[in-house]
Amino acid sequence: MKLGLAIDLDTCVGCHACAVACKEWNGKSLMGGAPDYDPYGSAPSGTWYNRIRQYELDGDPSFTPQGCGSTHQPLSKTINVPMSCMHCEEAHCVTVCPTGASYKRAEDGIVLVDPDRCMGCNYCSWACPYGARELDADQGVMKKCTLCVDRIYDQQLPESERQPACVLACPTHARHFGDYDDPASKVSQLAAARGRQDMLGDLGYKPVNAYLSPRKPAQVEAVALRQGLSDKAKAFVNRLISL
Repeated sequence: MKLGLAIDLDTCVGCHACAVACKEWNGKSLMGGAPDYDPYGSAPSGTWYNRIRQYELDGDPSFTPQGCGSTHQPLSKTINVPMSCMHCEEAHCVTVCPTGASYKRAEDGIVLVDPDRCMGCNYCSWACPYGARELDADQGVMKKCTLCVDRIYDQQLPESERQPACVLACPTHARHFGDYDDPASKVSQLAAARGRQDMLGDLGYKPVNAYLSPRKPAQVEAVALRQGLSDKAKAFVNRLISL
């Protein structure tokens, strides 16, 4: 078994619902919690297992959409990239841990931290290229995404709810959870259909979590766009195209 996430950047809108749900579930979870520091004070802070990073993608400034009369319409797009522990197959955070506190479970591939053995040396944090580990300043131990291991195996929950909190909270269904060793699982099927992209795959860590390859943009002719529209709607479309 190789549990992990498949993330669709085409549908992620950067709403941070996944990060907030993760924070809420793990705030007082059985796995040790994600504490807040001075939450209502002048300098609030805390640990987060999941963060969203935004990047601006510049396109070809000479691109002209098909059927449009104007030219030189530059493309730009904001890419929202959720980042958390990738639960790598070759997890160097585990390799560098001097106390064995960081470990990868053989039964499902989830990477966890034993707080009773962690001494807060930060070696694992330095070894992680994804910035997925954060030190709990209160306890002096390292914290990270657990794939909500305490939730996904909870037999008291309905089977549909035995998923990481971030997956359940995503309003655009950009996050999917499953077993990559099972070709019939949803994540395996999505990766096969869309193609998977590994974050910093050239480092050789073999991340389990994957980002789905972007879909090809639809080519819509302006003439086809006008078909079936009312006169008022056609006039609005024409004004947009003439800008």
